[in-house]
Amino acid sequence: MPGFDTPLTVSRRGLLAGAGGVAVLAALAACAPAGGGGGGSGAIKFWNMPWGNTQFTPLDKKITLGYKPKSGLPSASYQAVQWANFTTTFASAVASNTGPAVSSGSGTQAFQFSQQNRIAYADHLLESWKSNGMFDDFLPGLLDTMKTSRGYVALPYNLDMRALWYRKSLLEKAGVEPPTDWQSYLDVCEALKKIGIFGYGIAAGAQGNGAQGIVGLMINNGGGLFDHDQKPNCVTPQNIQALEFIVEMVKKGYMDPGSVSYSSSNAQAQWKNDKFAMGFEAPSLAQILGGTVQDDMRVGDPLVSANGTKGALYFSNNIMMYKNTPSQKGSEAFLTYYYQNMKQLWTTSTGAGLPVLRSIAETPEFRADANAAKMVDVWQPVCKTWAAPGNDALFPNVALVDSTPAMSTFAQSILSLKVTPKDALSTLQKAITAGMK
Repeated sequence: MPGFDTPLTVSRRGLLAGAGGVAVLAALAACAPAGGGGGGSGAIKFWNMPWGNTQFTPLDKKITLGYKPKSGLPSASYQAVQWANFTTTFASAVASNTGPAVSSGSGTQAFQFSQQNRIAYADHLLESWKSNGMFDDFLPGLLDTMKTSRGYVALPYNLDMRALWYRKSLLEKAGVEPPTDWQSYLDVCEALKKIGIFGYGIAAGAQGNGAQGIVGLMINNGGGLFDHDQKPNCVTPQNIQALEFIVEMVKKGYMDPGSVSYSSSNAQAQWKNDKFAMGFEAPSLAQILGGTVQDDMRVGDPLVSANGTKGALYFSNNIMMYKNTPSQKGSEAFLTYYYQNMKQLWTTSTGAGLPVLRSIAETPEFRADANAAKMVDVWQPVCKTWAAPGNDALFPNVALVDSTPAMSTFAQSILSLKVTPKDALSTLQKAITAGMK
């Protein structure tokens, strides 16, 4: 498989939250007056990130430059923005009114910029899509993740999630079937342990996504991090029970001890070396592993938790419009064209995550990947965002829990058995509360 422009070791949703990104964005965005609806000049500037493999950006640029606007509306230009230092790239450009009219970015970026009065809400555009069928083409619940009290802050664009993956041949070697609930997951782990294989594959180092998988199990059990008032509410019976399930796996030796400090690259090596047989990972895992291992990878069913519930964590990466545009009507016309023509990004294996539109998910080309189809069909309907369990819609303070040092510390403290589940959750809640504005 072609190499990915963005390795799995980098969070593609919450980098605004890391390395002081939230503070950088807030400070820079406040340095200049907010752009008006008629700001900017010339073409609609579309900035996009390298969401997939090396084929993604060239095709994405071709789609963008193929836009032929109606008379009186501006054309579109394209700029690829690399993930390295993208926080500062966007924040400084928006602050100086030299930024894009339309862009993707981190999953919480639109919510941050909306606080600075920089975002053009998508309500009018979505209303226009009701008449052409595009509004109803979104997968269930996705638009709700973008809806705030002031309107739709952005449009869902591509999906990431933490689904259960397993190595088919390794489970067969252990003589077990894929798990369907927490107890059978423990049973499969025990069988794998007997042949020297770990059943709880995770990477909780600074360059890993272990905390996301842990929160996914909390959501699986009906828990999560925030309540209906968007306040942190971590110390709940559901969350404690989920962490006790994880602690049980660690104590029984179902997790590689090195996982506490593993990067995603370390974990990928363990998958390839027949040491990891199960784990909660991103949709791109099989493609990244490549070779014969890719053919052996399977997506399992959502597990039924000890609480009798199903659920998982997902990330609705999005596209946003800015007030600083040569034409708001032009921005909306371009996005209508783009969403009507972006299908190729998923039907030609560019690795662009999972699609948000039914019409793309139903194409024969997309459904040829049984794992991807299962994640859309079976996993997406039970997934929730970082805002769970209180809300579907994201909000600015979720940036405090996506790929932040506090979350890494939380994951490492649990997996190293240094604290009790209740104490780990209490510490995390204090850290989130301290960072809120």
